[in-house]
Amino acid sequence: MGLSGGLLLQAQQKPNIIVILADDMGFSDLGCFGSEIHTPNLDRLAANGLRFTQFYNAARCCPTRASLLTGLQPHQAGMGHMAGGNENMGTPAYEGYLNRQCVTIAEALKPAGYFTAHSGKWHVGAKTPAMKPNGRGFDISIDGQGFYFGGDTKGKGPEFNGKTMTDLDNSWYSTSKYAEYGVKFIQQAQEAKQPFFLYLAFNAPHWPLQAPDSVIAKYLGKYKQGWAAMRETRFAKQKALGLFGKDVKLSPADSRITSWESLSDAEKTTQDSIMATYAACVDMLDQGVGKVVAHLKATGQLDNTLIMFLSDNGGCAEGPATGLGNNSGKGKIGSPGSFVRCAQSWANLECTPYREYKHYTHEGGIHTSFIAHWPKGFTAKGEFRNEPGHIIDIMPTCLAAAGAAYPQTFKGRNIIPMAGVSLIPAFKGFGLNRDTLCWEHEANRGIRIKNIKLVSRANPKLTFSAATRYNWELYDLNADPTELNNLASVQPKIVKQMAAEWENWAKRASVLPSPWGDIYGNAKADSAAKKGKKKQKQITEE
Repeated sequence: MGLSGGLLLQAQQKPNIIVILADDMGFSDLGCFGSEIHTPNLDRLAANGLRFTQFYNAARCCPTRASLLTGLQPHQAGMGHMAGGNENMGTPAYEGYLNRQCVTIAEALKPAGYFTAHSGKWHVGAKTPAMKPNGRGFDISIDGQGFYFGGDTKGKGPEFNGKTMTDLDNSWYSTSKYAEYGVKFIQQAQEAKQPFFLYLAFNAPHWPLQAPDSVIAKYLGKYKQGWAAMRETRFAKQKALGLFGKDVKLSPADSRITSWESLSDAEKTTQDSIMATYAACVDMLDQGVGKVVAHLKATGQLDNTLIMFLSDNGGCAEGPATGLGNNSGKGKIGSPGSFVRCAQSWANLECTPYREYKHYTHEGGIHTSFIAHWPKGFTAKGEFRNEPGHIIDIMPTCLAAAGAAYPQTFKGRNIIPMAGVSLIPAFKGFGLNRDTLCWEHEANRGIRIKNIKLVSRANPKLTFSAATRYNWELYDLNADPTELNNLASVQPKIVKQMAAEWENWAKRASVLPSPWGDIYGNAKADSAAKKGKKKQKQITEE
């Protein structure tokens, strides 16, 4: 595959590549995207690089990770839903692990001479060694998820090259350790005199939220204004930063959430402490990024390293029906043994200024902050890129930067062509020559053609049937980026045209037949749906 956007590899060393993925972090949670959270290291990368204002993920952890690693739609890679438990939900697109019709970035970069490393959360299937990072092209890996402090792993300790690490105590803090292992892996590549690809996949700030007391203390009291008022504050900062024009409106505070004013003083203190813990998790993530960047700078490799940062979905609203954050574990909020969720109330703040959350294909669920930093690859500093980008674009961008080929076959198997495009032209200020982007997760659907977006929230959850075929909302994102003015009733022809486009994509991308039911009344799909819904109850929540 040739390099896109006129970028030519000269006699200089091939670039190193680092992809950094946050877990359940909302669009507005970095300082450079409007937050009050202290994120100087990521802010510095943005100031010396680029921020994309319209970058999308796949709405949830496993689908996003599958797309990031393969350049395919998640269903094409076998991850139409989630990994874990009894994965197979009746069709190959919902197997629950990366299938053999895809290749990972690591598998594609190794023939180009790259040392490949993974540090952090995998979560795209790991039942057998062949499914784990070392079986999918990574030379070295540490894989752990679902915990922060080492003494609180609940039997799910991290694996180093496939072997479980034991005897971890509370001096182990996953965010810090994943960054430290990332540095060690970079050192190994440097010693081997190879360019490297590092996939640094933090589990922060996913629940159960835990962080060092000293970092939580930095934020205690900052959230006593409450979620609705803090959304106004963040949105004002976003406008001051230039992320949104003066005419853009903040979506209303979610009316399903218990109001801040109705809480007692004690309840307000509890909620403040929960969000302070979340902020501390993001703070620690930024500190981890700082460790990696400091090493690159000290060894003279920062300028020739392409760094891309993003989150796997929007803020997470999972939690009690009240929408209030809670601690259902033992110990004080944020400590080892606690089990803390922000829930819908604070997730509404994290997704500022958008509607909805993780799982859903409205902007709050799929819109991520995105930073690109590569001094030797592009000269722009502190600029915005308004060109829509998508998680499927990470793989082709890595290959284009490395001058690596995407295989048509791999280990005797035919490989599905990449769905994404290289972002390098956008880095240079050019367009990507792509009009259409599509999504599906748990029957939540979306299609964007240029600036027009058609979106549907499955209601009730996981219903995907003929009755909901035209249950769509229509928005002009150019005039209405926060999806407030639904045009579906006044533009029914556009709704049907775009719905047909989505259905055509859904068939091509293996979304259909779906385990959530099938709009075409397909008997095979109906059987898969019944099987899938039964299996769904057994699948461990991400």
